[in-house]
Amino acid sequence: MSKTIIVNNIEAVTNALDLNMEKDPKIIVYGEDAGFEGGVFRATQGLQAKYGEKRIFDSPIAETAIVGTAVGASLAGLKPVVEMQFSGFCFPGLMNLFTHAARYRNRSRGRFTCPMVVRMPMGGGVKALEHHSESLEAIFAHIPGLKVVMPSTPYDTKGLLTAAINDPDPVVFFEPKRIYRAFKQEIPEELYEIELGKANVVTSGNDLTLVTFGASVHDSLAAIEQVKKTNPNISVELIDLRTIKPWDRQTVINSVKKTGRLMIVHEAVKSFSVSAEIITTVNEKAFYSLKAAPVRLTGWDITVPYALGETLHMVSPERIAKEIITLANTKE
Repeated sequence: MSKTIIVNNIEAVTNALDLNMEKDPKIIVYGEDAGFEGGVFRATQGLQAKYGEKRIFDSPIAETAIVGTAVGASLAGLKPVVEMQFSGFCFPGLMNLFTHAARYRNRSRGRFTCPMVVRMPMGGGVKALEHHSESLEAIFAHIPGLKVVMPSTPYDTKGLLTAAINDPDPVVFFEPKRIYRAFKQEIPEELYEIELGKANVVTSGNDLTLVTFGASVHDSLAAIEQVKKTNPNISVELIDLRTIKPWDRQTVINSVKKTGRLMIVHEAVKSFSVSAEIITTVNEKAFYSLKAAPVRLTGWDITVPYALGETLHMVSPERIAKEIITLANTKE
């Protein structure tokens, strides 16, 4: 029987980095305060002492330089895993990520790839300041050549981060801050991978398909429990995408063909979002299976408010539960 450890999401990040760095000396890790301090959230705590300053170190406060040097390092044969301290500050680095990292496979006609991971703490719910609470996954998913991942559990965090590190192309790895230390889970001690692009069917159901990812998985689970108390006959199939791009179209389509109803929940703003892509795809591939119009519950099309107004922007379990009941009872 394999050994297990009990960790939260931030500890799962640390464990994945540790085991992968131990296995592959080509992996280097850096970012603002990522070395000596172990990062603002302590995701890399203790790794510099173990692997030395040449493999894990602090970078300047310069996102352009962080991503740009990662592109060069990956093309030179290393495997950089870099950290943007908060996703809201990533924009100076997007030029190098979008115009170089994402394009090298195409630019070189397959002769070169750019294996690198850009880790980004993201999302709201922690009463942070401006630029600290954004959910930007749709921006990155729009760019050909990038993979985009957002885990919801320690098990997925470790397995998906390992898969991202081993992937030959650049991967943007979003880490929802709200669930960094929210709970612990027993996971395998050894290295393992979870396939990028494969969703997880968290709960099976027949009346409604609920698609979500990241911290919203736990809001959705809480909503389903609320619904069970008052409407025990409503059966919800909850799908955690895990990977935003590539996303598991077939699992979602098969579920909608079974349930006939679709709801998408995410923290990001509504317009031009991941939910829009999912609904469009379902309309194209499973339109005649729908018994009601798809519903999406998202953040509002505004800048994330400061602490006093932040809860008004978030999609609460109560709001999700109410919409589940309404959609499940919508007649054809």
